[in-house]
Parts: sequence; structure tokens; C-alpha cells
Amino acid sequence: MFIGVHTMRLFYFIIVLLILLAFPACEINFDKDKEKEETTEKKVEKIPVEVLALSRGSIESILKSTTHIEAEEEVRVLARTSNLVRELLVEEGDLVEKDQVILLIEDDQQLVNLAKAENDVLKIKMEFDRQENLHKNNLISDQDFNEIKYSLLQIKLTLEEAQRELEYTRVKAPISGTVTGRHIKLGDQIANNQHLFDLVDFESLVARIYLPENHLKSLVVDQKARIRTTAMGDQVYKGFVKRIAPVVDSKTGTVKVTIGVGNQKGLKPGMYVDVELVLNTHDNALLIPKRALTYDADQIFVFKLKEERKVERILVTPILSDKLNIEPLEGFEEGELVVIAGQSGLKDGALVKLPGDPDDEPDEEESDEKK
Repeated sequence: MFIGVHTMRLFYFIIVLLILLAFPACEINFDKDKEKEETTEKKVEKIPVEVLALSRGSIESILKSTTHIEAEEEVRVLARTSNLVRELLVEEGDLVEKDQVILLIEDDQQLVNLAKAENDVLKIKMEFDRQENLHKNNLISDQDFNEIKYSLLQIKLTLEEAQRELEYTRVKAPISGTVTGRHIKLGDQIANNQHLFDLVDFESLVARIYLPENHLKSLVVDQKARIRTTAMGDQVYKGFVKRIAPVVDSKTGTVKVTIGVGNQKGLKPGMYVDVELVLNTHDNALLIPKRALTYDADQIFVFKLKEERKVERILVTPILSDKLNIEPLEGFEEGELVVIAGQSGLKDGALVKLPGDPDDEPDEEESDEKK
């Protein structure tokens, strides 16, 4: 038992001695780890970005809409009498002037009717003159004279009708324009009210768009517009606000705006087009490229490059906006640098690295290891 106690004490003594000998080494390693951690904390990684200097230029505020082209002056020419087609004077694609004769219809029957009406008028007129003299001398009653007078008026109406029927055999263009459709051919027997031609005045081409009523204050007559159609590639056509409806549609909350297009090569009635209505233009505006914008909820921000390669997150209030740029209300100056690439992971005050900047110097520990 005595030997066991001494053995245990010796064992404990050896363990304590080993712990004391090992402690300074642990303390040294701990201090080194702590020092390395502090060095890592001091080293901040720089985020690579690209920047662009702000400049001035022209910017427009536009409203876009899609619609189709139509002609305000477009008519269907109808027959007003019946007979055979004698002569076609125009063809599809021809330009015509108002009241130009475009079709001749056989007029033999109309000529006969006119001759009979003229003969009847002459006959009744002679009888009217005779009875008028008798009436002046009180040789016939007022009733008899009135009857012949009414007969003369009636036959004159018949004559006028016969003259109109003859005139209708010479079909005239009701408007100036282009023949866009011919629906009869030579020798056809046509009937009254039959569809003969289609005429379109290409100078009257318009595009009707419907805009939200909150844009009413920005709309004025003669306002500039641009028109594009996929059928003509990148061709841009000019337009203008011809009319603004005096009422707002209560169901849709929109107002009808008629865009004047006119006769421009390539544009045809029925074409679907994109209309860009220019609401406002600033010629010397400070421009921020839309590539620089970041969004947070319903707010817009831009990172501006400050001193020591730090960035500042700036709230942007746009005045005008187009396809590529926005014009800010305030907070920016010409020539200032804004981040246009790499901003998705940035925070206010972050350090950044630009293309061409030198790489960071290696740590002393890494240099010693290389040695």
C-alpha cells in the first residue's frame, strides 16, 4: 500500500511536469494564430468594377403605342344607274383627281329618256304659254291655269331626273386619290348601287392611338411623333399629333390621339406600326447610362466613384428617360465617374478596383514562405 501511494504521486508529478513544459509552446502557437487572424481582418478585398464618366447630350421622353395605319378619306365608288360597262378609264394604282371621269357606262337608254323628257317639256311649255295668256284675259279659271302650271313643274322634274341618269353614265371620282380596287370589267352588266372602285387618299393616312388620361397635360397639337413598322426594317417615318379627342373614355380611362402620317413611301393602309410620341426633349441634359442603375424596391440607385477607390450609393430621381439613358434631377456633375459593371454586389462605401489598377502587395508571411 505504501509503494502504491508513492507510485501514484510520482505519476501525477510527471503529468504536471509535462503540462508545464508544453504550455509555453501552446501559448506561442496561440499568439501566432491570433496575430494571423488580426492581419486577415485588416486586409479588405477590393471588388473589380468598370466606370464611365458622365457627359451631356440630348434625351427625349416618349410614349409608345401600337396601332394600324388607316385613311381618313377612303371611299367605295358605287353605280348610280344601270347598263353595260362601255369603257374603263382607270386601273388599280392610278392617281385620279376629284370629279375625274373614271368609267363610262352605255347611255343609249338614258339618252332616249332625256329626249322624251325634253320633248314633253317643250309640249307642256307651249300649252302653258297659251293658257297663261288666256288666264291674263280672264278666259280660263284659276284652277285650270294651276293645273297646267303644276304639269309643267312635274315634267321639268322628269327632265332633271333624265339629265341626272345620263350624267350617272359618266362615273366620276368623288375624291382625289389612288385607285386601290377595281371590281368590274369591260362589258359587265352593272346594277344600281353596285360596287365599282375603291379610292384612297394617301395624304390622309393617320394612326389612331389611345393614351392614359394622365398624359393629357403633355399632349399638344403638332407634337412630333415617330413611326416604325417591321415590314420596312429600320426605316423611321415622321408623324405629328393631328387631333386630340375632347373626351376621355370612361371605361378605359384613355384619350384618342390621331397621329397624322400622310403619304410616305412604304406606308400602306392596314399596316401595323409602332408609334413613338415625343412628349419632351432636353438637348443639353446630363446623361446617366441605364447600365449604371441598380434597383431596390421602387427606388433607383447609382454608385459614384469617390476618393481612395471608394464608392457612394446615390439615390436617383429621373427627370427624363429614353432607351439608353436617364436624366437625374440632382446629385451628379458632368465628368463624375459612375459604376457601369460589377455594381450588383456593391455596398455603400465599398472599396473597388478598376481595370489597370496594380494588384495588391502580397502578405509578409507569403513572402517569407517563398523565400
